[in-house]
Amino acid sequence: MVSTRRNTRSRSLAVYGFLLGLYAPEFLARHRAEMLQDFEDLEKASSSKAAIWLLIGQDLMVSFISRKIPKSFWGHTAPIFAVFAFVFAVWRVFAYSAAPVIDPEALGFSSSRLARIAAWQQAQVDIGAFSGAVAAISRNGKVAYLRSVGFRDRAKTEPLKPDAIFWIASMTKPVTSVAAMILVEEGKLDLAAPVYQYLPEFKDMMVGVEKTDPVTGKVDLVREPQKRPMTVEDLLLHTSGLVYFDHGNTAVHKLYRESGLYEKGLARDATLKEFVSRLARLPLAHQPGGVWEYGHGADVLGRVIEVASGQPLDQFLDNRVFKPLGMVDTGFWVPPEKLARLIDPPAGARILPDRDVTKPTTLFSGGGGLVSTAADYLRFCQMVLNGGELDGARILSPSTVRRMTTNALPPEIRFANGSTFGLGFGVRSDAAWSTVPGSVGSFFWSGVWGTYFWVDPAEQLVAVQLIQVTPGKDGPINHTFRNLTYGAFLVPDRGVPATWPAAIDQTALAAFEGTYRFASSSSRDKQERREFGGLGIEVAMLDGLLKVLYPIRNTPADRAGVMANDVITHLDDEATQGMTLNQALEKMRGPVNTTVRLKISRKGQDGPIKLTIARAVIKPEVAGSDLRVAVKDGRLLIEGKGALPVLDFEPGAPIAVIPTSSNEFVVDGGDRTRMAFLNDGADKATSLVVNPGPWQITGHRIN
Repeated sequence: MVSTRRNTRSRSLAVYGFLLGLYAPEFLARHRAEMLQDFEDLEKASSSKAAIWLLIGQDLMVSFISRKIPKSFWGHTAPIFAVFAFVFAVWRVFAYSAAPVIDPEALGFSSSRLARIAAWQQAQVDIGAFSGAVAAISRNGKVAYLRSVGFRDRAKTEPLKPDAIFWIASMTKPVTSVAAMILVEEGKLDLAAPVYQYLPEFKDMMVGVEKTDPVTGKVDLVREPQKRPMTVEDLLLHTSGLVYFDHGNTAVHKLYRESGLYEKGLARDATLKEFVSRLARLPLAHQPGGVWEYGHGADVLGRVIEVASGQPLDQFLDNRVFKPLGMVDTGFWVPPEKLARLIDPPAGARILPDRDVTKPTTLFSGGGGLVSTAADYLRFCQMVLNGGELDGARILSPSTVRRMTTNALPPEIRFANGSTFGLGFGVRSDAAWSTVPGSVGSFFWSGVWGTYFWVDPAEQLVAVQLIQVTPGKDGPINHTFRNLTYGAFLVPDRGVPATWPAAIDQTALAAFEGTYRFASSSSRDKQERREFGGLGIEVAMLDGLLKVLYPIRNTPADRAGVMANDVITHLDDEATQGMTLNQALEKMRGPVNTTVRLKISRKGQDGPIKLTIARAVIKPEVAGSDLRVAVKDGRLLIEGKGALPVLDFEPGAPIAVIPTSSNEFVVDGGDRTRMAFLNDGADKATSLVVNPGPWQITGHRIN
């Protein structure tokens, strides 16, 4: 491989030099060494042979245009350059194309079940959840699914296409984290170094601590020195003490809101240096290394990259990440010729200056500034899944990627249910606590307007969904996409007996009737969910308020009348203002049968609502993962119930199954799903095992 690469480079250099000598001998004489070094850089950055020559052509044209070339040269070659410009534009499309494979079954997917993704997305468009969506799924390095649904505009006049461009918001953070680790590998950046080593203005930052006067009850903000300096690693981990103004309601969060940081600091004609300098004047919300809280760490990291590399962040990303990976539509703004592909922002979304991606910018937000396409981001994720390499372009070493996608938080810092955090990525660490399917070790992240991705190394899977919804409404949407993706995996067909057993009589079939509830709708996530004592409320910290997304059905909170969009202002008489989301969750959990006092603010209600709720066993479940079994005309009929299908079985479409033994059945068609009823010594079946074997999932009878 090395020898072949070297021979290719020698031939390419020879051709490159010949072209320069033929068309611009005087230019070559002045710039030969510089231009040949440029080519060496392009060779390292290329992701395929097509990409190599595309980059060569672009570099030649840009180089000629940007330097003083004799007018006589332009007179002879201007027509040729016009032709080249057109050819390179077309070539660019094909050099980095990500065409879906024709046969998803070859990659272990069911085509019919993958098609459910588009059908579900269309249903969301129809009810107004979002205007359009693009989804991309790859396995083993090949694209199995790439489809768009809905419309590019909120008026629903322009159909959305797969190459639509989205503001990906916080999906910028993993990209910035990768860029930082490139510099770490090159010895230009030290993760353990204090941030002030690169940004001196951070040396004397103080930590804002709220203290209550015991006599007057007045709360004052006291500034204390850092117990240890904020490190570069803290920026990647979100343990720096830097926060976002709308993720809490402490005195520090209020200072962020009142500082003008978001009107002036994030203006697109400012610079990252100016923004970071403004940020450094504010106190930290926590001691560095003490608390995980989402914030501006990745923006500061972007500025650190600029200082360590000597390049603006946009140039560094373009040269070291986007060009090598062929991410041709990714950047900090959308140029005029691509604006027709940019999807409209969600209705009612607040458009801060940094979110107006239709205009050029000089403030390159490493935390949320990028736009991209599903195909581009799929390539980025595939590089990470491959251990830092894609199509011959090596971005990071495998050991660095492992470090980034492994837990890096200390044990005392809790991140989220079933997950922890690495260097720029959330990592699924505990399947029994997680509410979404996937392998332990999968890593993921999302953006505030609903863009989402995850990578599952055990399954060699990458999945990306790009939508634009108002903040706080993306969770259930992304969870459903994830469930539908894993639900599309094929289970190996073990065949059916050559002869069927004798018909099962009506009485025996009646023993199987009932509804069976599954912990998962996917054969790739068959574990039982871990139980805990709690209230059964899905909450989020939005704009500094602890808001109820929804109460889980048949839980104490649901029975007590807690409603979606309620704001929980107090837990056991302690104000939720100033709490992190994890602190609030810990207060709601506890031993079964103990109580929690809630004070709730509800729109349209005068005065607070006070509730005392007893904790009960809470078992996270995947909504809609039930199967209903009925007998009709001497046959067993099975259908899905709720929002999610279970393998072959969809809501509202009963399927007749064929017996293969006294308690085993198979779907004659579709994906030939097999099932076995178990009775555990009872008169009626107590559980239903779907696809018995290594990938089985088990549903327990609930009626």
